Amino acid sequence: MNPTTQADLGKLVLRLTLGILVLLHGIAKLRGGVEGIEGMLVAHGLPGVLAYGAFVGEVLAPLAVIAGFYGRIGALLIVVNMLFAIGLAHMGQLGMLNDQGGWMLELQGMFLGTAIAVALIGPGRFGVNTR
Repeated sequence: MNPTTQADLGKLVLRLTLGILVLLHGIAKLRGGVEGIEGMLVAHGLPGVLAYGAFVGEVLAPLAVIAGFYGRIGALLIVVNMLFAIGLAHMGQLGMLNDQGGWMLELQGMFLGTAIAVALIGPGRFGVNTR
C-alpha cells in the first residue's frame, strides 16, 4: 500500500471515529431536546435560541465529516460546538482528574482535538469531496 493511500485511510478512520461518536450525542439531543442547553445559555446571558446550534454541531456537522462532504467546515463546526460545551457545562472540571487518573474532560478534549485535526488535514480522497 502506498503512503498516500495509507494517509487517506488514516483520515477516513479519524473522520469516521469523530463523526460517528459526536453524532451519537446529537441523536440523544434529538430525542431528549435542548432545554438543558437553553438553560445554560440563558444563565450565561446568551440567547436560548443558540441551543439549536447543538443540532448543527452534533448532527449536521458530524454527517458532513462522516461523508467527507465539506469535512473541514463540518469539523470546524464541531470545534465551535465543543468550545461551547466546555465553556457552558464543563469549565469547573477543566483542571480535574477522574477516578482513574485521566483528565475529567478527556472525551471533550478528544472530540476537540480530532475535530481540529480533521479541519487542518481535510477529509482525504475517501470522501465525497476533498474540501
